[in-house]
Amino acid sequence: MSKKFLCSSLSIKSIEENGLFSGYASVFNVVDKQNDLILPGAFKENLNKDKIKLLWQHNQSEPIGYIIDIHENDVGLYITAHLLLGIQKAEEVYLMLKTGVINGLSIGYIPLEYDIDHESGARVLKQVELWEVSLVTFPANLAAQVVNVKSQDNEQKMLIRAIKKAKDVLTGTYIST
Repeated sequence: MSKKFLCSSLSIKSIEENGLFSGYASVFNVVDKQNDLILPGAFKENLNKDKIKLLWQHNQSEPIGYIIDIHENDVGLYITAHLLLGIQKAEEVYLMLKTGVINGLSIGYIPLEYDIDHESGARVLKQVELWEVSLVTFPANLAAQVVNVKSQDNEQKMLIRAIKKAKDVLTGTYIST
């Protein structure tokens, strides 16, 4: 069996100043640009986070971090990962994620069990062996979208606004809008 790559947009739930990020690496029941559709449960047999690598652009010589948590939910394959910011490429990737320059994820896997949908011609993946998750420039699965990118700067600004509002309330200078 040959290794296959499936790309999807990284649905970032958050990205922290320490390089932590989370989101959807794959979304179920969507035909991607490779004409593959992944069914719920396709990953459940092999979600050992210690064996699944976090790479840059599927380049096996460029690991950029590690996966902290990986699991299936109703939407798709959800990951929490940590970019190792001491690695130059990981720092570059982190900056690109934070600024929205990239938002794509791609999975490298071996299809273990699948059917062909004779109407659409799509390969319907029932079980896959997941090898790696990569941050990529051009995703194939467009269903997963960026939800929120959170940084320490945004959190600090929100905290400062909340403190100013509390001060205004306490001093009687708060004006409700």
